[in-house]
Amino acid sequence: MAFDGVTIANVVQELRSCLLGGRLSKIAQPENDELLLTIKTASGQKRLSISASASLPLLYLTEANKPSPMTAPNFCMLLRKHLQNGRITDIYQPDLERIVCLVVEHLDELGDVRRKKLIVELMGKHSNIIFCNEEDQIIDSIKHVSGLVSSLREVLPGKPYFLPQALRKKNPLDTDFPEFRALLTAEPVPVFQALYSCYTGISPVLAQELCYEAGVDAEVAARALAPAQDTVSAKDTDVSALSRLYRAFERLMDTVRTGSFTPTVAYTGFRPQPLQPAVWKPAEFAAVPLAMYASAQDRTATFPSMSALLETYYAEKNALARIRQKSADLRRVVCSALERGTRKYDLQLLQMKDTLKRDTYRVYGELLNAYGYSVPPGSRSLEALNYHTNETVTIPLDPTRSPGENAQRYFQKYRKMKRTYEALTQLTQEVLAEIRHLESIGNALDIATAEEDLVPIQEELTESGYLRRKAASRKHRAASRPFHYLSSDGYDIYVGKNNYQNDELTFHFASGNDWWFHAKGLPGSHVVLKTKPEQEIPDRAYEEAGRLAAYYSRGREQEKTQIDYVQRKHVKKPGGAKPGFVVYYTNYSLVIDSDISGIRQIR
Repeated sequence: MAFDGVTIANVVQELRSCLLGGRLSKIAQPENDELLLTIKTASGQKRLSISASASLPLLYLTEANKPSPMTAPNFCMLLRKHLQNGRITDIYQPDLERIVCLVVEHLDELGDVRRKKLIVELMGKHSNIIFCNEEDQIIDSIKHVSGLVSSLREVLPGKPYFLPQALRKKNPLDTDFPEFRALLTAEPVPVFQALYSCYTGISPVLAQELCYEAGVDAEVAARALAPAQDTVSAKDTDVSALSRLYRAFERLMDTVRTGSFTPTVAYTGFRPQPLQPAVWKPAEFAAVPLAMYASAQDRTATFPSMSALLETYYAEKNALARIRQKSADLRRVVCSALERGTRKYDLQLLQMKDTLKRDTYRVYGELLNAYGYSVPPGSRSLEALNYHTNETVTIPLDPTRSPGENAQRYFQKYRKMKRTYEALTQLTQEVLAEIRHLESIGNALDIATAEEDLVPIQEELTESGYLRRKAASRKHRAASRPFHYLSSDGYDIYVGKNNYQNDELTFHFASGNDWWFHAKGLPGSHVVLKTKPEQEIPDRAYEEAGRLAAYYSRGREQEKTQIDYVQRKHVKKPGGAKPGFVVYYTNYSLVIDSDISGIRQIR
């Protein structure tokens, strides 16, 4: 999943065909490390998304728009001042590096023509968006890099811009076989690693693909592939493995030179359960076909453009990465509170275990009152018949006390342990309810897919006392909507994303005859299967609703999960119960897996 130089060459080719000559009509900065440029071209309006995220640096054309903050950041305002209505005159990629330069021509305050550069560096954690003038002097950047962060290359206003040093890497577009052979055989590493270590623009995935096409073991050192005398012959039978690898390498470079790219995503398949259809998950992508994913367990899909591929491939991953980052503080609060609650619950269980002898002390006191007259003075024990069980018991005695005083001492211990047991019984129920509540919040964080899904979770933590309410921080709970699925038989199924939504879904949205599903004894979402008038629900709809209840619970990783289901009218909420907590006394049950791949989600 590398956004390598060859992929960027494909993106640059696409941008040149669509954006050259276009004018920048809008410049927005929806995130701290992201720009969204709206460009008017002869063929219509285009949107260019640029992300300098350390986890997902991207550059692609998109149809989607994103909301911007009420107050534009300083970098965005600077770009608007200099580049608004500017014309894009050139887009290029230097030396197959992971860098794209957009040259924009505009008029300054005096009406003179000026050219500025917007340089996008897509280099993992070093990604940046840098704005330069005609003399390659940095005007500003979306991320500032001082000398304290990097002693090799400062990215600050007023500093000269230069390309980051690629160590000893060579430009793969300007190489020949002798240089190729010398570079690879000089590295005492596997040949695929030598490929991406010696040349810019080559990712480990492309290096593995080149080895596969050449029929070369990627894990063998390059020096073991080349004989003493090696040339590139016209006949495959006359060349060494290293020569075949060079041929595959040259074919890749010809693809870059001619721009004959084939954006491809490779999928790997697995079966969640035996005899079930395979589920396909994206494994890698590239700007060329990936022949190494040609087995029965894999498949590939091509896209009309690299932008379409990237938008499809990264949309969900980018959302999940950002939601994980934004929910990190909430997860920390939940985990800390859950750890404290668990420790408290374990300690209370140990204390309750110590009270198990309370009835024994009560029996000792009763027996001493019954048989104490026969105890000689100074005795240390009494053997007496327990008339409750008809067994003989030995009662330890304090020889300095009378039988009556020993009996009172045992009754005092009994009453103390009884009070402790009664108090702990109430406390353990409260702590266990708190643990279950926190686990349900943790499950809601696990299934959150958008930032608005976090708003009611944060509100719930605040109302429960785990977070401090900030001034003017109250947000609307209804911004998030439940998951909506359509069963194979056309029945609507709704899944709550958090506890507030679970209550709303169960007690306000669902009607009395709708069916309600929940994982038995596990934190999870409320699932509602909507009924249709005068229609009997088929068994398959029940099974699919049960699968959704299993998937959106803590039992999703289990092979099978027990699901309780009942008509909504039999589900009750006790007075004063925490959000999402319900009770029911009559229900049906089913045991089912959590594979929801065949259930269609309504967006």
